Amino acid sequence: MPASLTAAQRKALQAQNRAIMELFESRGFEHIRPRILQPADVFLEKSGEDIRSRTFLFTDPDGQQELCLRPDLTVPTCRYHLAVAEDPRREAKYCYRGPAFRFHGMNDPLHADEFEQVGLEWFGHGNAAAADAEVLALALEAVRLAGLVRPYVMTGDPGLLRALLDSIDMPQRWRRRLFMRFRRPEDFRATLHAMASPDDGGRTSASNLVDRLAEAAEAGTEEAVALVERELETRGLPLVGGRKVEDIAQRLLEKAQDRRTPPLSRETVALVEDFLAISGPMHTCAAELERIAERAGAPMERAVAAFTERLALLPEDGGMEFATGFGRSFDYYTGFVFQIEADARGRSVTVGGGGRYDDMLAGLGGPDVPACGFGLHTERLLMAAGGA
Repeated sequence: MPASLTAAQRKALQAQNRAIMELFESRGFEHIRPRILQPADVFLEKSGEDIRSRTFLFTDPDGQQELCLRPDLTVPTCRYHLAVAEDPRREAKYCYRGPAFRFHGMNDPLHADEFEQVGLEWFGHGNAAAADAEVLALALEAVRLAGLVRPYVMTGDPGLLRALLDSIDMPQRWRRRLFMRFRRPEDFRATLHAMASPDDGGRTSASNLVDRLAEAAEAGTEEAVALVERELETRGLPLVGGRKVEDIAQRLLEKAQDRRTPPLSRETVALVEDFLAISGPMHTCAAELERIAERAGAPMERAVAAFTERLALLPEDGGMEFATGFGRSFDYYTGFVFQIEADARGRSVTVGGGGRYDDMLAGLGGPDVPACGFGLHTERLLMAAGGA
């Protein structure tokens, strides 16, 4: 809780958070208290670059494990569910209230290093579209309960891009490469256009090595690794940045494979760029997405049908915006995402957000389980609602 809050503001914050938690519990969400200390590797792998750079990291006294102060409560709730649920695949609904930690290094109550978060997570639901709609409706009900009259809501869906890429004839490694660059628009477009450009045939020592790796790859990955090891030894080059010989060999093998892969067509590039240009009111965007699906094919058609189903279940959008290029700061989201913004102390800030993350439990060693949820930054919410 920011030290800048007065006693009256702290009391108002406690009342606000208590009312929100009562709302969540009244809708069937169990109040839990996940651990503050968490294994760092989970957050470093699952979080986006911005969150990773702000995570408080340290090593346990024995020097055996890297730990962190939780930067949010979604991952800790997932770990809690896997630890206590008799069958993690069965439906479970949790809500929480507690501190989260992200380094900002500023004397700014809107960007405090420690802040309180309230939120909820829903695992194992039967209908994804209905769950997405209910979670967003609950988030909006919570911020309005706190006194935020006109929140601005931005939405997106990384799952649509994944479906579009699945509709296009390209190697899986290219799909993975593009999706990893989704939240870096300039990098994404540069990669997309590089995939549409045939190799210019320029010969360098590096490209010659790639050619030799291509030949070695036909004999198996072990041959490629051995070739890289010999090359590093011959050139006297050390390994840096924790990279392994196997990682270098794999990267170069992919370059060799890329040279043998036909480039993307101009029509394909235009299709992806037309998709990424879609933004505006949600209902308007639905029609544009349907036109993209007609050009793309079955995977995209199914994804757009799911988008339309969810749209019909959402609360009256009241100006909710959608953009195909919108994604949140965490890398673990797989589908529908939303962010709630408001003015606080003369600035626009994010007071909450969430979405769908169906790969999370499996990535933590559990079964495949559909999941969605959201978190609210309670101090920002109080300030935006006029209570501080």
